[in-house]
Amino acid sequence: MNENRIVPVPPTRVVVGVDGSEHAVEALRVAKRIADAVHGTVEVIATWEWPFMYNPIVTPDYSPEPETRSAATAAVEQVYGAASPIPIDVVQGPAAKVLIDASQGAQMLVVGSRGRGGFAGLLLGSVSAACAEHAHCPVLVVHSAV
Repeated sequence: MNENRIVPVPPTRVVVGVDGSEHAVEALRVAKRIADAVHGTVEVIATWEWPFMYNPIVTPDYSPEPETRSAATAAVEQVYGAASPIPIDVVQGPAAKVLIDASQGAQMLVVGSRGRGGFAGLLLGSVSAACAEHAHCPVLVVHSAV
């Protein structure tokens, strides 16, 4: 027997990596436009890791997490305004791995072409390159207007 059932479609989820750089802010702007166009949701992810080198200025109670959250919050406020309803997931771990894992089940992963680190002359950073190669969904790499 042929039943006419309506199967609910999960909302479109657009994952965006945000590190506070201009490229990431532009990636968030693009992710917002895409999600708005398809009535989807934006999932903002910011990552942090412990410094790999000893730094005598760093105290034992130091954590990069608050700085990461602050940078991501500033980026979200820049795109959505101060009263932004968009939650920010701040995750400890390597940015590429965290974003690739988060891409599971997403419609799209949006990343800036370059983050805060690296070399100014590069067209593509290591995180965006890894995401483009290994994500579980299509990846849009966004270049900043600056």
